[in-house]
Amino acid sequence: MKGLELSRSFYLACGKEMIETQFSEYADRIAVGLVGEGSECLGFDDEISTDHDFEPGFCLFITREDERKFGFPLERAYAKLPKEFNGFKRQPLSPVGGNRHGVIVIDDFYTKFLGAPSAPETAAEWLMIPSSALLCASDGEIFRDDLGAFSEVRNILKKGYPEDIRRKKLAANLIFMAQSGQYNFERCVKRGESGAAQLAVFDFVRHAISAAYLLGGAYEPFYKWAYRGMRDLPVLSELETPLTRLTVTGNTEAEATEKAALIEEVSQKVISELRSQNLSGCCEIALEGHAYSVQNGIRDVSLRNMHIMEGA
Repeated sequence: MKGLELSRSFYLACGKEMIETQFSEYADRIAVGLVGEGSECLGFDDEISTDHDFEPGFCLFITREDERKFGFPLERAYAKLPKEFNGFKRQPLSPVGGNRHGVIVIDDFYTKFLGAPSAPETAAEWLMIPSSALLCASDGEIFRDDLGAFSEVRNILKKGYPEDIRRKKLAANLIFMAQSGQYNFERCVKRGESGAAQLAVFDFVRHAISAAYLLGGAYEPFYKWAYRGMRDLPVLSELETPLTRLTVTGNTEAEATEKAALIEEVSQKVISELRSQNLSGCCEIALEGHAYSVQNGIRDVSLRNMHIMEGA
């Protein structure tokens, strides 16, 4: 059973009645769901995932004011729910906090991932927050939120990056792809610097993955799930295969030749998608020109005038 399904089932079987009977006065002020860190919030969990931090549990999101009113008894009631459900045991709640489940103050949850209790507003705020943090703050599922306080921020985040921010981040990743992949990789190979060549490949792949997520309108997850998440992208999901090949092969003469071809294959597919989305009007086969074309389309003058690499 997937973690998200387990969480929802546990809530419906045990948590819903607890809230409605013991906290009927406040039931419409408690948001319930499973959001945050963990592969189960992404739907990527498997049998290996069950060896740690995997349990029947859910989050109870409340305001700080409500935490003062009934947070402690709500936490105690949650702790008294069945210790085992559908063959999975619950983990004891930490007395010092830091739990992924149980009672969580809404402002604390968002501050943990966003650095503030509200959604980012300025360009600087959007650029400062890692994409994996934005994903953690908006993944999973909310089972109920009558008050709407938790979902207010969540709904903003789920819209994705504002277009100017997406362009800024995309331009930066494209310029890094051009630098490490289309330029430095072969130069390192010619010099016999196999280690440096491999670092160039890794840098190209890292930024190519980021570009794919940006072009797919999705937040990029923590690196452990970056390849897995690509399979669900609406565009460029096919890049998983060549990008994986680039990272798992060496730099013998034959492998380096293959890698150079793969770098160009990936680059041209990215360029094709840029054109498809009308993000670049450049006609070059080199990524650098497209990076500047994407940046030139940013409407915010101050953001557009920032150094092109500052978006990565």
